[in-house]
Amino acid sequence: MSFELPISPTAAPLDKKDWIAGLEKGLSIIETFDDAHPRLSASQAGERCGLTRTAARRYLLTLSHLGYVATDGKLFWLTPRVMRLGQSYLESARLPRIVQPFLQRLTAGTQEISYVSVLDGTDIVYVARNGTNRAMNTGFVLGARVPGQVTAAGMLLLGMQGEEAVDQWLNSQDLKTFTSYTITNKDRMRLEMVRIRAQGWAISEQQLDLSYRGVAVPLRDHKGALVAALSVSMPMTQESAEEAAQRVLPLLRETAAAMMNLI
Repeated sequence: MSFELPISPTAAPLDKKDWIAGLEKGLSIIETFDDAHPRLSASQAGERCGLTRTAARRYLLTLSHLGYVATDGKLFWLTPRVMRLGQSYLESARLPRIVQPFLQRLTAGTQEISYVSVLDGTDIVYVARNGTNRAMNTGFVLGARVPGQVTAAGMLLLGMQGEEAVDQWLNSQDLKTFTSYTITNKDRMRLEMVRIRAQGWAISEQQLDLSYRGVAVPLRDHKGALVAALSVSMPMTQESAEEAAQRVLPLLRETAAAMMNLI
């Protein structure tokens, strides 16, 4: 059984008569492509998302007709048109627009790259950022999706879901290794989640990119509900983890508090 946190905790249950199965299957075809599977045959795509080869091929050909997929007659791959779906969110959602001025001040005050990210399943998605790009292997670009287990923002958002949700997550999947510092021991990760909930913030060092650390605090709306994580990323120099936290945490918390009444 796969573990998936709700994308929208406030979403109302959907009546069966309002459910469009074809839309679900079409989106599942798009989501079946990733860095390990950039090109797929109809059979491979169907196998990955639970469809027959014939059904998968029909969806792929329809997506090809709409311009979201390209094909050489045997294999299929996504086209840049798919990025319109994410761009529509970034252009229409309130959260990225509201937080941008605050991120500019946070970057100016800390001299670090600042981000707002949301939880999607067990991954985080960066929906707003400010600061100069750095030479990180992965690069947290706007719209990037990163496993939550290896970033301060992701660990914060996962940990803040509560003990039961964390246990469900840890019991349902393996923790992947990205660097020699990645936490892959589930007992250690569980203890880290307890610490994050107790102190109300998170720090992650070299779990995804060597020589980089991140610090994150919760971003809540005016009702107090957790909606995102506010974080900064920095290169690890002579500054210790404690010194880095002492330097950026006050401004992170102040910025999160200032945004609260606007979200």
